[in-house]
Amino acid sequence: MKKIAGLFFILVIGCVALQCSTPAAENQQLQIKEDALHFYVLGDWGRKGEFNQKALADQMNATGAVIEPEFIISTGDNFYPNGVASIHDPQWKYSFEDVYDGHYVNCPWYVVLGNHDYRTNAQAEIDYSAISARWKMPARYFTVRIGEEEDEPSVRLVFIDTSPFEREYYEEAKYKDKVAGQDTTAQKMWMDSVLAINDADWKVVVGHHPFYTGGKRMDEVNTVRNALESLLTKHNVDVYFAGHEHDLQHIKPETPTHHFISGAGSEVRPTGKLPITLFAESIQGFMAVSVLKDTLLVQVVDYRGRVLYATELNKK
Repeated sequence: MKKIAGLFFILVIGCVALQCSTPAAENQQLQIKEDALHFYVLGDWGRKGEFNQKALADQMNATGAVIEPEFIISTGDNFYPNGVASIHDPQWKYSFEDVYDGHYVNCPWYVVLGNHDYRTNAQAEIDYSAISARWKMPARYFTVRIGEEEDEPSVRLVFIDTSPFEREYYEEAKYKDKVAGQDTTAQKMWMDSVLAINDADWKVVVGHHPFYTGGKRMDEVNTVRNALESLLTKHNVDVYFAGHEHDLQHIKPETPTHHFISGAGSEVRPTGKLPITLFAESIQGFMAVSVLKDTLLVQVVDYRGRVLYATELNKK
């Protein structure tokens, strides 16, 4: 299945319609879902191959020989420490092209901006889409529907720009002028209209900042969640993927949405757990997602190839 339809979508589901299976035991075998739509989720990675970034990239490629991802999602902070200066910045070569050089990671990458990407020239990451066959960021926020045939599993992916909703950035010199230029009201109106379309089996939102975390920012006021969670709840979003925290987490609040943090693409930091945490680990890794019409499987794979966690969301 290699069918990716253009920009726009959605689907409905609720906490009532979703059930989460028992998490898999650590170091289990990678599960293979026949006829599924497979993709990866990875974030916070661009460090010229250091901090096990290259080792993880090679493991992503090795895992790809088994499940063949159709695309990869980046949850932001694509280039450290300060994003890129232009489409010709050497970081493109040393932190992206030369690192993710295997056959099975040479597929479309759907990308959102992280706060580090905001520091220099965020527009350059959008512009790179025009010269790269695999880098897909047509705008700061956009949507893609995957799965064209009626008998295929389908996903509406809604990619958002969360940095302008982070209130503290308006007080920091490295961010304030850049976030102030973004119209958060327009983005919320766009999200509301796009998420109201119910045209796919699964509805997935991708942003950089998590709504919930047991990591470094556990005790901070979450202005991104305060601004946007009501939209995800209103439209019964199934899954929210984020990065920002340099770890791997699965959190399930009392809303319809499962929250996954995949921000362990290179440097990691210690993490922890909330009462609503289902999984948390601090090690370089990515999430391999397999989608069928009535199930969505998320497997967490570390840079050594160990499956640390697996959970399956089921629709009644």
